[in-house]
Amino acid sequence: MAAAYDAIVVGSGPNGLCAAITLAQTGRSVLVVEANSYIGGGLHSAELTEPGFIHDVCSAVHPLAVATSFFTSLPLESHGLEWIQPNLPLAHPLDCGHSAVLDPSLERTGYVDTDGALHAPDQAYVRLMQPIVKHWRAIEHDLLAPIGVPQYPFADVRFGVKALLPAALLARLALRSSESRALFAGLAAHSFLPLTDWGTSAVALVLGAAGHVVGWPIPEGGSRSIAQALASYFQSLGGEIVTGWQVRSLDELPRAPIVLCDIGPHALAELAPRLPAEFRRALERYRYGAAAFKLDWALREPIPWRNSACRRAGTVHIGGTLEEIVEAESAPARGRHAAKPFVLLAQPSLFDSSRAPSGRHTAWAYCHVPHASKIDMTAQIEAQIERFAPGFGDVILARAVRSPADLERGNANLVGGDITGGKTDLRQILLRPTWRGYRTPMRGLYLCSASTPPGGGVHGLCGYYAARAALKDFDSRGE
Repeated sequence: MAAAYDAIVVGSGPNGLCAAITLAQTGRSVLVVEANSYIGGGLHSAELTEPGFIHDVCSAVHPLAVATSFFTSLPLESHGLEWIQPNLPLAHPLDCGHSAVLDPSLERTGYVDTDGALHAPDQAYVRLMQPIVKHWRAIEHDLLAPIGVPQYPFADVRFGVKALLPAALLARLALRSSESRALFAGLAAHSFLPLTDWGTSAVALVLGAAGHVVGWPIPEGGSRSIAQALASYFQSLGGEIVTGWQVRSLDELPRAPIVLCDIGPHALAELAPRLPAEFRRALERYRYGAAAFKLDWALREPIPWRNSACRRAGTVHIGGTLEEIVEAESAPARGRHAAKPFVLLAQPSLFDSSRAPSGRHTAWAYCHVPHASKIDMTAQIEAQIERFAPGFGDVILARAVRSPADLERGNANLVGGDITGGKTDLRQILLRPTWRGYRTPMRGLYLCSASTPPGGGVHGLCGYYAARAALKDFDSRGE
């Protein structure tokens, strides 16, 4: 390790690695410092249950990683990353025996009945999603970016009028069938907000459109494969990575005119005591939202879904109707735990045989709970799965439980179990984490975590745009 660098990145999550790559691509010397013994932050996979069963510790399915221009511009395939596309990106079972399905083709996005027959989509769903799918690149360019002058204002306006509405309201106004309403509600629930909140439709529209544009892929070998490919490319540019270094103060780092921190706002206030007191207070006021309670299972055989579509989907949303999901997602904001929580489930071993011993399988799931909850939701999550897959309990070989506290213990950025980097309501989207965005009052110090625009998700854009801001500042000074 050298005594000085052109730039240092603290934290090796996807945003930290993408920030480091952006800087290294300009020929600068860049050091990445990581507290854990492994790189990747939420991009980590491990044997959480039994030997030979590979589970994703945090993120598992990555539509935005292949739907955004920066991430896909990187030569990650040549550094070992292989994407796997499940037969269906998403299935959403209902008590009537039907399962709504999101297919890459809008025309095949409908529902599968109890006999396995695909029914035509709700044409209202096609009308809602088609303009967004058609203009995806314009929307991605302007809306998954820092707030600024839009390059494609007409596409943005068409998207924004729908996106600002509460998801519960837009589903009832725009969609006709119970299946398409349930599908939309499940997409919106990724916001970790009550579906009656303004702006929650944006998450449903973005994730739904991504599914139609690029699918919802999984990385072969687990999410750690993404981190390993990012790190390999970064090192091929001359970058250095040091793991096992818990930074207690930015003053202990080697000299560097640029320091980017892939950490939360509260942590930055602690690491940089020389920040002005007013700005440190603004960082400390940053709000975190609902948490995740997560389970991983080693299975003796695939989940015995009642509806055949669920057996072909990489991701399954479990929660029933629009009305049920609205009720379940309102609970965490009120400090309550839903009796029938909305559950997000991934079953990667159906499509990636490297995840489990021959003939065996893995599954990954979480539900939303109040921030820093201490309540065990294992029984509620498994009951929801049994509801649509009778006999699920009989195929479980072992389970691993990760509470909000466990999630934070493994990754300090997941404060109170919030895996989105902070509450994503309208106020905190506009001021994320403050009006300065990536910048701080200290020259050369920037924030690049999911607590900056455009927020959570494995897309690397927070790191990319933070690095771009740093380069712009230094270029303007002629440095």
